[in-house]
Amino acid sequence: MSAIFPTYARFDVKLKEATGMMITDTSDKNYLDFTSGIGVCNLGHRHPDVQKHIEAQLNKYWHVSNLYHNPIQERVAKALTEKSSGDLVFFSNSGAEANEAAIKLARKVTGKETIITFNQSFHGRTFATMAATGQEKVRDGFGPMLKTFAYGTYNDSESVKQLIDSNTAAIMFEVVQGEGGVLPANQPFIDEIVELAKQHDLLIIIDEIQTGIGRTGKAFGYEHYGLDPDIITVAKGLGNGMPVGAMIAKEKYKDSFGPGSHGSTFGGNPLAMSAAEAVIKNVFNESFLKEVEKKGNYLINKLKQELEHIEMVKDIRGKGLMVGIECSEEVTSCVKGLIDKGLLTLSAGPHVLRLLPPLIVTYDEIDKVVELIKNQLNE
Repeated sequence: MSAIFPTYARFDVKLKEATGMMITDTSDKNYLDFTSGIGVCNLGHRHPDVQKHIEAQLNKYWHVSNLYHNPIQERVAKALTEKSSGDLVFFSNSGAEANEAAIKLARKVTGKETIITFNQSFHGRTFATMAATGQEKVRDGFGPMLKTFAYGTYNDSESVKQLIDSNTAAIMFEVVQGEGGVLPANQPFIDEIVELAKQHDLLIIIDEIQTGIGRTGKAFGYEHYGLDPDIITVAKGLGNGMPVGAMIAKEKYKDSFGPGSHGSTFGGNPLAMSAAEAVIKNVFNESFLKEVEKKGNYLINKLKQELEHIEMVKDIRGKGLMVGIECSEEVTSCVKGLIDKGLLTLSAGPHVLRLLPPLIVTYDEIDKVVELIKNQLNE
C-alpha cells in the first residue's frame, strides 16, 4: 500500500531515468516523451547546460533567504524583463503561486476585488487560483469559493462586457487555454478585451504558465497577439524541472508590492535560479524560437495530413509545440494505448489529446509520433 495521497490517477509507468526526449522505466522500456512533464522540460530531460549550471551552484550555496541580495536572482529577473513587457519580477516556487501574486497585486493596485477569468481556464489549485479556475471539477467538494471571480466565455468579448462593474480590477486569461482543451484565443477577441480594459481602467493579467518560455514559438505566447500586459505569470518551462515560478509586472506597480506586502521562503531559490538562467540563455534565442515555430507548424500540418480521414478526429489546433487533437470520443484509452506503444502524451479534458514535446524534438521524432498516433486512433 502506498503512503502517498491518491491525488493523481497515475499510469502504470515506474520511472528509472530520463535524458533528452527519452524516459526509461524500471523494466528498461523506453518512451518518447511528448509531455515534457506537462510543459516543464522544454529543453528535454537533464539538458547538459542546465545540469552544468545547477551543479556549479550546488558548490556555492543552496539557500540564504530573501533577506539578503542574491545576484543570480537579479540576472534572471533582468533577462525576463528584457524579453517581456514587464519591468519587475517576483519569484515563487510554482505557477499557482505566481498567479496568487498576480491576483494580490491586481487587487492592491486597483483597490477593487473582482477579477474576470474564463470558463475552462486553469490557473492553479490553491484556494484563490482554484476559485479563478473556470472548471467546476477543480472546485468540487471544497465548499464555497472566493466570491471575487467572474467567469466569461472564452473568445466571446460580449460575455466579458456584461461582467464588468465598478468593482472589477482585472481580466486574467491564457492566450491558449491548456487544460481547457488547447484552445487558442482569436485576435478579434483579444483586441476587444484590450479595448474594454482601457475603457474601464482594468489590468490585463496573462497566465503564461504553460504557454511561456518558448512553448508557442515566442518567448511568451502573448507576443502572437501584439499584447502589452500589465502582469505576466510564468513557471513550468522556466526551470526545466526545477520548481520555480515568476510574476512579471510593470514598474508603475512597484509601490504596491513593498516590504512585507508579499513573500516566499523558497521563491527565487539559488538552485532554481541557476536552472532558469540556463533555460533563458538557450530558449530566448531568436533562431531557436523560430525553429520551435517551424516545428510546431510542421507538427500541426503533418497531423492534419495524416489524420484527416479518421472520422473520430474533429479538430487539430494549437500554437508552436502546444497542440491539441480533439476527438468525438474520450481519449483516455488512446493515451494508455500510446503508452503501450512507447509514447507519452496527455489529455486536456475528456476529448482532447494534448501534445507538449520538448522544444528540442526533431522532425524525424515528429514523423514517428504522428504515425504512432494515427495507428492508435485507427485502432
